[in-house]
Amino acid sequence: MRVKVRNRWHQVRTVDFRERDNAVLLIEQRLLPHRFAIVATRDYRATAAAIRDMVVRGAGAIGAAAAFGLAQGARAFRGRDIERFRAQVETVYQTLKAARPTAVDPVNAMDAVRRRMAAGGGVAEQQALALAAAREFAAVDVAHCEAIGRHGVPLIREGMRVLTHCNAGALAFVDVGSATAPLYAAHAQGRRFHVFCNETRPRCQGATLTAWELAQAGIAHQVIADNAAGHLMQRGEVDLVIVGSDRILGRTGEVANKIGTYTKAVLARWHGIPFYVAAPLSTIDWTLRAGADIPIEERDAAEVLGAWGVVESPKCEVRSAKPGVHDLPSSVKGRRVYVRVANPGSGARNPGFDVTPPELITGIITPAGIFRPDELWDRRAVLGGPVE
Repeated sequence: MRVKVRNRWHQVRTVDFRERDNAVLLIEQRLLPHRFAIVATRDYRATAAAIRDMVVRGAGAIGAAAAFGLAQGARAFRGRDIERFRAQVETVYQTLKAARPTAVDPVNAMDAVRRRMAAGGGVAEQQALALAAAREFAAVDVAHCEAIGRHGVPLIREGMRVLTHCNAGALAFVDVGSATAPLYAAHAQGRRFHVFCNETRPRCQGATLTAWELAQAGIAHQVIADNAAGHLMQRGEVDLVIVGSDRILGRTGEVANKIGTYTKAVLARWHGIPFYVAAPLSTIDWTLRAGADIPIEERDAAEVLGAWGVVESPKCEVRSAKPGVHDLPSSVKGRRVYVRVANPGSGARNPGFDVTPPELITGIITPAGIFRPDELWDRRAVLGGPVE
């Protein structure tokens, strides 16, 4: 993606690998949109922590990070004992797999790396194959997103108003994105349209990440509160909804995505608005048989009870409820801070994802074309599914 930093444009990827010091390179997404930084994780445990703590997030991005993390852990092994090497690779695999349980891309990515490694004879050969396979997953992720853009661009008509949820953009993948791919393709063709970015509480990835991406690309957009979507639909101000996905069940067409996706799908169906899901092939799970079996990550209650932000001005009044506490001094300007919003002493539930049933989904935009959810299993041969 093209990123403007200090008035200069740079071409970067969300996830990359630096071979000389065995480091995974990640855009630090928790700092956006206020600061752009690339960080290096120097061992597989640090890479797993970056996935878990959402330094990197988004289905394809954590898939690529896991693939590189597996290669990283394999390359860190010293010696020629193949059994000890396999034991280390299994430990690395399980550590990375546990980092974010809902998304299936990390598992699919690491399974692809391990299949490639199995063709190698000794430790050194398998280490080289692991990195080659991880790089291939990253390259395929970009190619799949570009193909999603080609198949989805006819959906974006002149003057259309499009609603998104969370961030399924270039930051959520190695580059380009899934839900944003048709938008970027339409923008490149000169079409004019407007995007409403759901803020996506509690981490506000729509307000921070999608809005930042669209601003970088020069695409007209506005951030809206999550609860404003129904109002805009009721008034006829939304023509299309496109979201991403963290797991699509190939057998049923059920879609797990960021919490609030199901709500938007229900609203879209009620108002007769097309609702599309965009995803690369690595997001399809051909094994699970029911959406109820998808593990739904429960995140820290603090995400719901407060919010992270940046103090923009020394004149900004950030006060405590306690008497005698004064405004923050000017030294905090530009500092990232957490602010408690909810009632002190109250707890919170914080499921990170929900599951949207297939009957609420108009179509799934894939690198192989657009399909109805109930077509996935029958078209599994072209979608990378099991052939038996």
